Amino acid sequence: MIATTNRHASGREIVPATQSRARVSAIGARSFLLEAPGDFDLIAQRRIWALSQTVKGWTDLAENIPGMTNLLVIFKETPEDPDAVVARLLEAWENAQSINLNGKTIEIPVHYGGEHATDLPALCDLSGLSDREVVRIHHEATYRVFALGSAPGFGYLHGLDPRIYMPRKTVPSLKMPKGCVTIGGMQTGVAMLTGPNGWNSIGFASLQMFDPTSPTPALMAPGDTVRFLPARIEL
Repeated sequence: MIATTNRHASGREIVPATQSRARVSAIGARSFLLEAPGDFDLIAQRRIWALSQTVKGWTDLAENIPGMTNLLVIFKETPEDPDAVVARLLEAWENAQSINLNGKTIEIPVHYGGEHATDLPALCDLSGLSDREVVRIHHEATYRVFALGSAPGFGYLHGLDPRIYMPRKTVPSLKMPKGCVTIGGMQTGVAMLTGPNGWNSIGFASLQMFDPTSPTPALMAPGDTVRFLPARIEL
């Protein structure tokens, strides 16, 4: 939705989103979220990365946080005219040119199957594929880190083969171990913390992905490329 001023009303009106229009929503008094229109894909994410580079030059901005085909901007002070902020963001979006971040390549050894692959049977049932086919499809793909979030160091990875898409659970696992390699909808990732998790686990990675004592605590960064290497397959 796009929040705009209705000159004939005291409040705000909601303008329906279209496939071609970005959406801007107010998130509190100082924060605004721009969501890219269209499909969830690398093309939209590259424009989000470009928009993030643009707004970094805004002197009244405290922080900007790229998300999954969206960008959160937080101002230092509450804007006097929120509508002007919406218009400014939309103009910046329209002018944003696609960029490709030159990230590093990260290889993550994975123990597929075994005790941590608690959701692999359900994924096989849903996809109609064998467990071996699911594992092969997962590790043969190349993934891009779209954004970090959810937990310190957690990377949202794009590039999952549609044959192994799997919706998030309606009832999460209450204590999924840190390191589980998971699938959530159209994305895959590695659990950063032990705890409740609605994604579907198909394996385990012991690689340390986040070190709070390091100058660069998170192993992943937006734009990085990720490959999962089958260190062990236990089916």
